[in-house]
Amino acid sequence: MSSLQVTPPSTQHLIMDRGDSRRNKNIGKDFMCRLQCMFSQSSSPERLSLEDTQQWSQSLEWLLESKYGLATFRNFLKSEFSDENIEFWLTCEDYKKCRSSFKMSSKAKKIYEQFIKAESPKEINIDYHTREQIKRSVKTPTLQCFDDAQKIVYGLMERDSYPRFLRSDIYKALLDSLAADASNV
Repeated sequence: MSSLQVTPPSTQHLIMDRGDSRRNKNIGKDFMCRLQCMFSQSSSPERLSLEDTQQWSQSLEWLLESKYGLATFRNFLKSEFSDENIEFWLTCEDYKKCRSSFKMSSKAKKIYEQFIKAESPKEINIDYHTREQIKRSVKTPTLQCFDDAQKIVYGLMERDSYPRFLRSDIYKALLDSLAADASNV
């Protein structure tokens, strides 16, 4: 029988951590640059800051109110192939701005086809009763016809996706990168 030389688990863990730390720092910097480039064309010269990024952990509402937070959260959800909830929530927010009954009707049908209808491309996880209620209300839509589903989806994100985001490598790497930049100033 040949003898195998095995690195003790604790040392192996430290070796992985050093590599992960370097990789996370680069991921954080790369992502921070992409975010800032994405918004550099906007009229607001607001930059991504460590304080703002730390506030994202206060609540999902804080995260979604930040343009950088929303973009980061969407990117995270896309990486997990679970972005239908945030896409639905944002689509509903946009829908509520409709002023024309014609636009409202066509958008409501589109939302129903894309997110609500069983087997739809981005079907959200809502109960049968809510799904049926929306199916009926889309025939004569109001600005509130998706409110119940939107509340359900927000709750799902708040209990599931948001905590995973806060534990994610991308969020931690972004915080680490911003903290390193702040300490170098």
